[in-house]
Order: sequence, then structure tokens, then C-alpha cells
Amino acid sequence: MNIAWFKRDLRVWDNEAFTNACKGNLVMPLYIIEPELWEQDDVSYRQYIFLKDCLQDLDKDLKKIGQKLIIKIGDALEIFNDINNQYAIKEIWSHQETWNFWTYERDQRLRSWFKSNNIKWNEPKQNGVIRGLKNRDGWSKEWQKRMNILPYKPPKKIKGHKFISESIPSTNQLGLKNDGIEVIQKGGRNEGLKVLESFLSKRGKNYSKEMSSPLTANNSSSRLSTHIAFGTLSIREIIQKTNIRKKEIQKLSKDEKKNWPRSINTFSSRLRWHCHFIQKLEDEPEIEFKNMHSSYDKLRNETDSNRFFESWKNGLTGYPMVDACMRSLIKTGWLNFRMRAMLMSFASYHLWLPWQKTSKYLATLFTDYEPGIHYSQSQMQSGTTGINAIRIYNPIKQGIDHDPEGIFIKKWIHELQNVPKKFIHAPWENVNYIKDYNLPIVEESSARKAAANKIYMLRKEQSHKIESNKIFIKHGSRKPRVKKIKKKVKIKKEEIQKNLF
Repeated sequence: MNIAWFKRDLRVWDNEAFTNACKGNLVMPLYIIEPELWEQDDVSYRQYIFLKDCLQDLDKDLKKIGQKLIIKIGDALEIFNDINNQYAIKEIWSHQETWNFWTYERDQRLRSWFKSNNIKWNEPKQNGVIRGLKNRDGWSKEWQKRMNILPYKPPKKIKGHKFISESIPSTNQLGLKNDGIEVIQKGGRNEGLKVLESFLSKRGKNYSKEMSSPLTANNSSSRLSTHIAFGTLSIREIIQKTNIRKKEIQKLSKDEKKNWPRSINTFSSRLRWHCHFIQKLEDEPEIEFKNMHSSYDKLRNETDSNRFFESWKNGLTGYPMVDACMRSLIKTGWLNFRMRAMLMSFASYHLWLPWQKTSKYLATLFTDYEPGIHYSQSQMQSGTTGINAIRIYNPIKQGIDHDPEGIFIKKWIHELQNVPKKFIHAPWENVNYIKDYNLPIVEESSARKAAANKIYMLRKEQSHKIESNKIFIKHGSRKPRVKKIKKKVKIKKEEIQKNLF
């Protein structure tokens, strides 16, 4: 008997592992709910609710071709042992998984057990991520080659069998408490296809112009990230459907075409970056908790982290844009990319908090939590990669740029409902408006400059440069950089900081 072990690929369409598993005489479509996984500090109630939708949808699709989804609850190794004793497993098919460190260690244990029990474990690539990669040379070409492969079609019929399945446990049974979410994104492949179609046909027209603002991003962004993270849609089918849409856009009239070409190209470029970041975690699973660059190991140890952390996590920093974004994220489970970057940047620089602590908290809030992207981005926004530009977001400027009227701020911070536009981004400038709102927990300019100075001083060291070169070989993008002509103008360091951040 073959087992098709579903992990983060909850679909029958374009599922290489499932399609190949079905070539055997008898196949068990299996999903294992692991209670220990749901005890980890980076998973949450909202993610599990989405997962339940996905499993129910997958079960419906499997039943159409002859076999329901088999649910097992418990330790994966023990479950496979029980199944093997009963049915004699021939082969197991599952996609390569690049997820959190707990799943990495679980797969290491399973690999050893499968080998000792003469069970063949086949792990085709889930996406463009390459296992055992030595460096990034040629990675982009290999990614493109894989994205051009035609999607795998599910079998029309599979041989059914009365396997014993368990019921999907409730959140209470897994010890998952409601985490404050009020707007839960619906999961499942059918929903994912609807979201994709609406984005490519309508919502994505102004994507490039509106994705940075929390006012417009909720509608203009693809909202596919959660479906990609759980695998209800494959990254390949999204890319291929996007390419089809590109050709359709070219045939539109000038008026119909407006904004579409730029938006669809911007979206395509974001899809290309998806596997690039996950590849970092595949090559170095420890970046979930370890600085990419060792020079930063003892950099953030001297702060009153607990007080600052509690203010930040609850949206009580005194900076309206930061607090509105955090409160929105708690209630909805989603936030546009720029505001995610600002939240992480503010925590890492202005509050000088270690990213290991703040990233775990944010992971639980993101319904679309994808460890490979999340931890790579957390380190980028915290300046600990050693190879990326330092970007310290000014939360006041971000508010002015992306919520000029304060509409988003007032929606999520009820204490500021009556504050006029003039003071909405800095209400402390008029004490009459902050009776029920916090004063800033740090002074923005001085905190920003202090953080920048510490990072820049560290980067000047020769040992930093040597290690950075090694990190670039392993993790750096090979995309050609556009060279900019440098103007010979002397600018004070303070002015650079003011202009860039």
C-alpha cells in the first residue's frame, strides 16, 4: 500500500506527491494532526481554523474520485508504525516540507525510521525550493524551469478502501484558545480559486499603486498568501494563470488596460521572491532562532524588553500607525507587507527588541504564517542578515504617506476618534487629544538615530564584511543589480537618516 501524506499541499490538483502515490494498487490519502505541533509558540487558533476549512474541502475533492481523506491524530512516527503493522506500507509520498524547526526535526526522525523499516519515502519538490543546495548560482534558472512544468492532474478515479479515520479535533481539544481574531479568512481550494480569479480579473488592477497602504491593500492585494502557505493552490498554477492573464491584458484597449500592466508585473515579481526566501530556511533551518550574521548575537541584550514588548504587542506604543496596524492584525490575521515591515522595524530599532521574541508573536497573528518567508523577513527588517540594506521606518512618516487622513488609524484606535487630521499622526503635540491614549514610549528621532549608529558601527568592522560575503554566497540573490550614478554631494549623516528613514 502507498500513502499520500498531505502536509502543506492541501489539494489534489498540481500535487505531484498525490498523483504519483495513486499509481500504486491501493493508496491512503492521509493527513496527520499532531497535537505537539499545535503546542509550539509560533502557531495559533486562527491558523488552525483555516486548516480545518482546507481539510474539509480536500475531503470533498477526494471523495469525488473514490476515497475520503483519512485523518489521524497523534505522533507521526507512532501513526506510521500502526499503519505499517496493519497494512504493510510500500511507499510514502509527500512533498518536501520547509516549515518550522519542529517539523524539520520530526522529519529527521521519520527519515531514520522509514529507512530502518525498509519503507521508501518519496519527497518531490513542492515548489522551486531546492534541497541540498550548495550556493545560489543558477538557482533562478532552475526555479523558472520548474514553474514552466505543466501542473500535475489528479487521477480520475482511485481505488477506495474503508480505512478508519478520526474526526478533526476542535480547537478546545488541542488547547487552542481564541486569540482575539474577529475576521477569519475562509480556507479551502475552492475559496482559493475564487480569490485568485477575482484578483486577476478585477481587484488587482491597482495592485502596484495600492498595496502599500492599509486603507486599500485589503482589497487590492491578492490575499493569496494564506492559500499558498497551506497549499490549497500551488505557486506554479498561480504563476501560470498570471502569465495567461498578462497575455489577455495586452489585448485590452488603452482605457481597459490602464494600470493593469504595471500591477500584474509587480505581482509576478512578488511571486518570484516567494521561493527565494523559503530557500534560505531550507539551506539553514536555524535562522528561525539564530542570527544569520554572528556579529549581531549580543547586540540587543540591554533593553527593558518586557515593558516595551508588552506595549508593542498590544498596540499601546503611543505611535498611531504602529498601534493601528497591530490592533488590526490581532482582529483580522492579515496586514499588508509594508506595514508588517514597519511593525518589525519599529520593534527592532526604535524599541531595540530582539527579533527572536517579536517574530514568534507575529507568527501567531499571521494566518498566512510561512516560516521561510517570515523569519527571513524578520531578520531583514531587524538588520541581522549582514547582506541587506538597513531600513528603519519612521512610523509618523509612514502614517502620513499611507493614511494621510487618519482613516485607518481612527478605525482601529477608538481613543483617537475625535483627533483632527493635523494631529492624528502625532497626537502628543496637543495634549487635549491624548487623554485616553498613550504617550510615545520612546522619542522617535533619537531612538532611530541611536539604533542606526549601533548598526552602522558594527558594519564597519572588517570581520563583519568577511562573514557578510560568506552569507551572500549562501543566501544572496543573483538578480543583477541596476547601478546608480552616485552624485558627489556631501551630506551629513543625520540628513541621510532623515531622508531615507
